[in-house]
Amino acid sequence: MNRYQQIYVEKVTLNMGIGAPGEKLEKSLRLLSNLTHAKPVATFTKKRIPTWSLRPGLSIGCKVTLRGLKAHDFLKKLLAARNNLLKEQNFDDSGNFSFGIPEYLDIPGAEYDMQLGIVGLETAVTLVRPGFRIKIRHIHKRKIPSRHRITKEEAVEFIRKTYSINIVGNEL
Repeated sequence: MNRYQQIYVEKVTLNMGIGAPGEKLEKSLRLLSNLTHAKPVATFTKKRIPTWSLRPGLSIGCKVTLRGLKAHDFLKKLLAARNNLLKEQNFDDSGNFSFGIPEYLDIPGAEYDMQLGIVGLETAVTLVRPGFRIKIRHIHKRKIPSRHRITKEEAVEFIRKTYSINIVGNEL
């Protein structure tokens, strides 16, 4: 296989939506820090939604991004929490995929935090090939040609081979 056609995991992003600032947000930041040993950041609202008591600039969630070997190792733990099963609908047309963890206690090595209780988190995994930098660079920014993009089928096959994951239809 051409080395420029090889797929790899660029980043794994863990997200927790809390809905309101305060003590629960601080506990969620601490939880993500304990799970990943990386520094999480708070996420802020951009729109005003009066019925939900939201205004721009209000911190309502937190996230942490893992890259490299740390992302690879933590993704193995997250997939183990899902019993090495993913649905086909978890993958998008660009080859990326995401899934939820209903309880953080399902992650191997996670310890129960009595103050936080039982909460879940969302995981988004970004897959890339060498050469994808051309879409984000500042000088001579270009689109990824269609022949070089990652398809859903290629992403499913990569995850199946690399992480020994069973991909099922939508009947899960």
